[in-house]
Amino acid sequence: MTQSGFHGQAFKDLLHLQDTPSSLITRSMRGVEVTATETRDDNPVPGLCGAIAPEDAYLVSLKLRDYPDCEYWEHGKCVAKPNIRAGTTYLYDMKCDPRFVIEKPFHSVHFYVPALALNGVAERFGARRVGQLDCQFGNGFDDAAVHHIGAALLQGLRRPSEANQLFVDHMMLALTAHVARAYGGLRNAEPVYRGLAPWQMKRACERLQSDLSGKFTLQEIAAELGLSVSHFSRAFRASVGLPPHQWLLRQRVDTAKQLMTVRGLSLAEIAISAGFANQSHFTVFGPGRRQPGRVAPRSTRCGGKPCALRS
Repeated sequence: MTQSGFHGQAFKDLLHLQDTPSSLITRSMRGVEVTATETRDDNPVPGLCGAIAPEDAYLVSLKLRDYPDCEYWEHGKCVAKPNIRAGTTYLYDMKCDPRFVIEKPFHSVHFYVPALALNGVAERFGARRVGQLDCQFGNGFDDAAVHHIGAALLQGLRRPSEANQLFVDHMMLALTAHVARAYGGLRNAEPVYRGLAPWQMKRACERLQSDLSGKFTLQEIAAELGLSVSHFSRAFRASVGLPPHQWLLRQRVDTAKQLMTVRGLSLAEIAISAGFANQSHFTVFGPGRRQPGRVAPRSTRCGGKPCALRS
């Protein structure tokens, strides 16, 4: 079975959508795509949805709208009629040709997670391969982790050109690891991450600061250091107290502070120069504004130079 990279056009065809939905894409430890796609149709075309080509992958679907008496099919026949509630998560095995009858408005965020990505997590933890996920024929799960990750990615899904790729990579890696643990039986203890070596910390900081817009992927930076994505992300956090995307946000804020001392620069110019997508992002996250629930991290050093983490 080949990997499809299931997103965008594939969901348009599957759900008979008028427009191609936006997707966020990251590369797993095994180099395969893990994607998130928001699908919504308030006036859908009635009938059985399209077929899914069989592959060793799963769709983890966070429902954002109630869908009562959903006629769910596998292998060409109806197997369940669950009352889907907003906020619940459903797992679909793409080897089983999962389908449903479209007859009411729907709204979901779907995560496409290949088995190769799940097994990459297991390999990193020194565990056996992840077996069949606990899909349970259309039964839903009250999964707070999937709900949180889906909610966190919604803004990026609606404005993909402004999405911070480091943040997307971080959240998708967390999603893959969570699915492997919660539904694939991964139970081994986490490896201990002792932080990056000084030369690795220096190079990582320099690479992140060279593009404040955050277009570099975790995979690109980790590869330069000879590390896996998960090892780099966790070791970076062990070194500075923040994951890479949050550390980068601090650098943007510090750069904006410096630019605000320059006469003649507008807020829009400062926002773009500091790596924010636009002035509205700068207004939310800029100097004097703190994200809810954030605790100011301790300062650190990158290769002997201050990293300026304080906002």
